[in-house]
Amino acid sequence: QVQLVESGGGLVQAGGSLRLSCAASGRTFSRDAMGWFRQAPGKEREFVAAIIWSSKTYYADSVRGRFTISRDNAKDTVYLQMNSLKPEDTAVYFCAANPRGAGLESPTMYDFWGQGTQVTVSS
Repeated sequence: QVQLVESGGGLVQAGGSLRLSCAASGRTFSRDAMGWFRQAPGKEREFVAAIIWSSKTYYADSVRGRFTISRDNAKDTVYLQMNSLKPEDTAVYFCAANPRGAGLESPTMYDFWGQGTQVTVSS
């Protein structure tokens, strides 16, 4: 059974940091592109960051310079280090796997999703 399990969310003050983890199991993800998306109440799910098999990274403009995505293929785990958090970063954060390695900013290109972890940034 394929599973992606996120952890590391929580409540943090503006300017603080959180590190999200996504542990994958059930298949080999080392060749997949892995992405992080987020969804705030009443809004559509939006792209945050992605990392392909070569560890090349991609970021939404809103988080570039503040967030860092990384992966440890030996552990089948993807991370999202979030620094200088803002109240507008508040959302449920999802990790996802994209076997195609294309269309990294589109949720429809990702076949496997985690259940999400809540991140709340207070002002």
